[in-house]
Amino acid sequence: MISLIQLEYIVAVDTYRHFVTASEKCFVTQPTLSMQIKKLEEELGVTVFDRSMQPIIPTEIGKQIIKQARVILSESKKINEIIDDFNNSIHGELKIGIIPSLAHYLLPLFIGRFMKKYPDVQLKVIELLTEDIIKHLRKDLVDLGILVTPLKEDGIKEDPLFYEEMMLYINKNHTFASASEIDLQQIDSPDLWLLNNGHCFRSQIINLCNIKTQQPDNNHFQYSSDSLETIKKLIKTEGGYTMIPELAIDKQSTDKETVIRQFKNTSPLREVSLTYSRNYSKKRLLNLISEEIKAAVPKKMLDKSRGTIVEWR
Repeated sequence: MISLIQLEYIVAVDTYRHFVTASEKCFVTQPTLSMQIKKLEEELGVTVFDRSMQPIIPTEIGKQIIKQARVILSESKKINEIIDDFNNSIHGELKIGIIPSLAHYLLPLFIGRFMKKYPDVQLKVIELLTEDIIKHLRKDLVDLGILVTPLKEDGIKEDPLFYEEMMLYINKNHTFASASEIDLQQIDSPDLWLLNNGHCFRSQIINLCNIKTQQPDNNHFQYSSDSLETIKKLIKTEGGYTMIPELAIDKQSTDKETVIRQFKNTSPLREVSLTYSRNYSKKRLLNLISEEIKAAVPKKMLDKSRGTIVEWR
């Protein structure tokens, strides 16, 4: 008879693509893990993993078995959730992936209060690009993702949290600084600073403004960044402008080197959501995180109707 332990082992090998690493994560010896997987394969009469490949990969039938194993393991964990709800107990580990353009601004708003309210919950937060969060969700390496949607990914659920406006951050000496509002058509210029490829916020800006301009070849300084804060500091000293999400605006700043401007006749929004695997079992913790985030952001950001959502895919 197939056991949950055997299913855990094949999921671990699929996640880490290495028998030794999988055994370490499962806290068993490598021979024990290998023996149980071999036993499972013999009982099913199929080969789950192609051991001739490095890294190890599942066979075609193995992919289907592992997919179902993830569902079964997730459903089995819901029994503990039922007991915890019955006992009104809030504890456990919660692994969260968050995109860099949100982490710097959103985490300080809610994370401290959440930890104080729920001291028995162990939070593990890691910054990842969106595509990496999706991969981590599919392999159960993180429980939740906090990122920009819509994703329209099969098997990934999206629960919108808030909607932040996208605005211009401009050096005070730039011509845009003297305007009260800016047309989207004006944005495509070598003066625009953008995040590296792979950042959803970069893709949103390009899609929103239909940007085609590249930095000129004779530019003495070219810089690619993964940090909005670095770009903001460079704009202060070197000029130009960028687009920033609403949470990145420091209301307490005494900065006189830059100005913030909105767009004429439009309010572009980025939708920020909690994402998770369709089989996710820790629904109570998900709801608590969602409540804390919504309580922490400005109330106006909960209103989807205040602008137009910009897609990035």
